[in-house]
Amino acid sequence: MAFAPNDADDERSLARRIAAGERSAFELLMRRYNRRLFRVARATLRSNADAEDALQEAYLSAYRSIGQFRGDATLLTWLSRLVLNECFARLRRQARRQRVAPIVDMNAESEIDAMSAHDPDPSYQAAARAELRGMLEQKLERLPYAFRIVFVLHSVEELSVDETASCLGIPEATVRSRHFRAKRPPAKSISPSATCSNSAAAIAIVSSRRPCDG
Repeated sequence: MAFAPNDADDERSLARRIAAGERSAFELLMRRYNRRLFRVARATLRSNADAEDALQEAYLSAYRSIGQFRGDATLLTWLSRLVLNECFARLRRQARRQRVAPIVDMNAESEIDAMSAHDPDPSYQAAARAELRGMLEQKLERLPYAFRIVFVLHSVEELSVDETASCLGIPEATVRSRHFRAKRPPAKSISPSATCSNSAAAIAIVSSRRPCDG
């Protein structure tokens, strides 16, 4: 993700306003980042309700500690760390372990687009897309967490490799490796039709997840 100087100035200014107790500034922060942070929490906890609860706790933590934000990383990266910390704490408390493998069918959306060009029935198109979305989300969630969260942060939220590494506390080389494996798992774990040659469809599908606006 590009981090231009004016963006950094804007984020530091927003953080200072929040630290000074400006309620509208904190509301702006939530509106700006809510969808993206929810997706991070949802990718970690795999439950809308748990993700919403974790996000609310992370917001409280952000409000209390916003004075510590110095602009060394983007505000999204800083907030993502808080969200992940809260999610990890919940996982530890619940002693939940997530295992399994396959992958997302990255080519299916283009097939739906091709069909819709020849089918004028909007209700059919909507139903087909809804079915596809459900299928892709299920397959994405079957990815091991270590690969899934890297994919969400790097491909969906568009954090850079170094920002993703910073969020997760892992080397940049590990980010690259996990991102590659998230897109291309072992062939024996997927069917011949489930390939990852094109990640655009999956990113579009994942980006349309429930935003947890509030």
